[in-house]
Amino acid sequence: MNFQRGRLQEEPEINLIPMIDVLLVILIFLMITTTYSKYAGLEINLPTADAQQAQEQANEINVVVGLQGDVTVNKSAVGGRDIDAISQALKSAAGAAKEPVVVISADAKATHQSVIDVMQAAQLAGLSHISFATQNVGR
Repeated sequence: MNFQRGRLQEEPEINLIPMIDVLLVILIFLMITTTYSKYAGLEINLPTADAQQAQEQANEINVVVGLQGDVTVNKSAVGGRDIDAISQALKSAAGAAKEPVVVISADAKATHQSVIDVMQAAQLAGLSHISFATQNVGR
C-alpha cells in the first residue's frame, strides 16, 4: 500500500565528491608514512676479479700500497707516508707524460685511509685518471 500518493520518489544517488576526498586523504597519509628503504652498505669481496689483465700502457704510474701502509711508486719506495711525499713522488714519476693513469695496487688488508691518501696525493699532483688493480680469481 502506498499511502503517499502523488509524491515523487527521488532516485537514490551516490555523491562521489566526498568519497574522492577521503581517498585523497588516505593516499596522502600513505605517502607520508611510507618508509623508503636505504642500503647502508654492500657486501663486496675485494680485490679479486675475473676480467682479463689489461696490457700495460706506457703512461701508467704503478702505485703499490702495502699492508702496513707503505707506498711504492713505480717500484721505488716513497720516503714517507704523508700525502706531500707521495704527491712529489707521483709528480716525478709522471714527468712529461700526457695524462698518465695512476694504477693503485693495494693489499687486500691495507687500510682504506692509506688508499685514500694515495688518491688525494694524485689529486694534489694534478693526476685525475685513477684505476685500481685486482688479481684474478683462481678457478
